[in-house]
Amino acid sequence: MTIEIGQMAPLFSLTSDEGAEISLSELKGKYVILYFYPKDDTPGCTIEAQDFSKKVAEFEKLEAIILGISKDSVVSHCKFIEKYKLAISLLADENSEVCKAYEVIKEKSMFGKKYFGIDRSTFLIDKMGRIIDSWSAVKVKGHVDEVLKNLEKHIKSS
Repeated sequence: MTIEIGQMAPLFSLTSDEGAEISLSELKGKYVILYFYPKDDTPGCTIEAQDFSKKVAEFEKLEAIILGISKDSVVSHCKFIEKYKLAISLLADENSEVCKAYEVIKEKSMFGKKYFGIDRSTFLIDKMGRIIDSWSAVKVKGHVDEVLKNLEKHIKSS
């Protein structure tokens, strides 16, 4: 299956940093910014989480919720949020099921070694649960502003 614009977003339930189960199906009626990132407390992931945190109020005004997903544990997410005073929810996908459903597990290479890891990706999901935009191989700088602009554009055109 290939994730495409216009299709229904794959459903999931994952545990958040607050210990609550978050289900995509329960978020109908809100826009969802679902972003996948490789690892808590690493440089690019920290900047991305901080950038989303700085814009939370702007997204909330547009009836949008921001959810970050990685393979890190709930405990790791809690430490990450506390250390950087993040204002977003992080979900633990320790068995990679949601990452696989959204097709963000890709072959990577570091220091000549190949491995499989999360490709930094973001999905914009509308109030009905449909994917209305997506980004893969995300470059952190300017990404959050681009997501916000695309959400605003979608709201104006619908």
